[in-house]
Amino acid sequence: MSNRMWGGRFESAPDAIMEEINASIGFDSKLAPQDIAGSLAHLAMLEARSIVSPADAAAIRDGLAAIRGEIEKGDFPFERSLEDIHMNIEAALASRIGPAEGRLHTARSRNDQVAVDFRLWVRDTADALGKQVAVLQRALAEKALAHAGDVMPGFTHLQSAQPVTLGHHLMAYVEMLGRDRSRFADARARMNECPLGAAALAGTSFPIDRHMTAAALGFDRPTANSLDSVSDRDFALEALAAAAICATHLSRFAEEIVLWATPQFGFAALSDRFSTGSSIMPQKRNPDAAELVRGKTGRVVGALIGLLTVMKGLPLAYSKDMQEDKEGTFDALQTLSLCLAAMTGMVADLRPDTGRMARSAGAGFATATDLADYLVREIGLPFRDAHHVTGRLVALAAGRGVGLEDLSLEEMRGIEPRLTQAVFAVLGVENSVASRTSYGGTAPANVRAQAQAWLDRLRDEV
Repeated sequence: MSNRMWGGRFESAPDAIMEEINASIGFDSKLAPQDIAGSLAHLAMLEARSIVSPADAAAIRDGLAAIRGEIEKGDFPFERSLEDIHMNIEAALASRIGPAEGRLHTARSRNDQVAVDFRLWVRDTADALGKQVAVLQRALAEKALAHAGDVMPGFTHLQSAQPVTLGHHLMAYVEMLGRDRSRFADARARMNECPLGAAALAGTSFPIDRHMTAAALGFDRPTANSLDSVSDRDFALEALAAAAICATHLSRFAEEIVLWATPQFGFAALSDRFSTGSSIMPQKRNPDAAELVRGKTGRVVGALIGLLTVMKGLPLAYSKDMQEDKEGTFDALQTLSLCLAAMTGMVADLRPDTGRMARSAGAGFATATDLADYLVREIGLPFRDAHHVTGRLVALAAGRGVGLEDLSLEEMRGIEPRLTQAVFAVLGVENSVASRTSYGGTAPANVRAQAQAWLDRLRDEV
């Protein structure tokens, strides 16, 4: 038996393998709410333009409402033989209301139907992800405000570089996530054009009103070219790119949490809610939530690469390859949502060991740059000369196995005779961070101001 939805040209049913490779209902059933919303908007326009009679429109509307109710209750029987969500709903509607159902597909193709459904889903999901990012930003900013003055090592190359505050470190991720949120907002603005009415690829001869359907579905305008409308998935690619960057930011912080939770660092501990134990080693406390956020980033990045690969060789307009656009996108954006929720919980529960951080803040001659700056500011050395003098002082301290602050004034004067007792004031880590008052610097007053500014901005957004 041929498929009644498209089988007029065919005399027999597809091979079982063809049915298996062709079916997408196993994953695109997720689009059911968007598919029904798009159909209702299309129906309202057809009725307003007298393309469908009020009686048929009423029957179709009632049938779609009933199907939506079944789907929401989990009672709808999805059939794999009907390929996808569009044909499943169409077949169910036909069984309910008879021939009137066939009028719903007037001036519409599955090509523009899936394009609008998928765009609606990605748009809704991008909105939800933006809100989740804001919630995580707030958790980080609150933690940063509480630890604006707590000193810790700042690293480059994972080597002690200069002391910073824990609040300053956390606020770095608030800034990153702010850009992530703006990327989702930018992607949403560009995707907010409606492809419905483009039909298969060339538009339609029916007197439709695409501006009406666009407005009904919350789009800013209809898409301007019917070929482009059904054949591009750059809206999904852009959302995936934003998701991949955001997931990478989460992964970087997750890696730091993993390091901080080790006995070797001992900078922070995760709560029991976000840790696991070992089946054989009773002492273990594993930061599995952070490790999984780090690991799942690969799925998000992989989905972006996968869809780019699908799209890179497709001529205009629609090709069945594009059925591969959804599964990876669904998985990636839902994975990011899970990672954002997990990271928000970890941040809220994170217990920093501020004493351990402070003791480590001066390791590795972390105040050497402060000493070089002092030589420029107070003695008048050119910075390159001050850098050289400081390097010699670091070498002296390293050779003795002590910190810079443990050298005597006489030892220091052996390298730079103009030094006075005042030099020791710049060698303390607290003095170091307090001196970094330039805009964006780690001075506690800066951190408090920035954290509070973000909390004020987020108050109306979360």
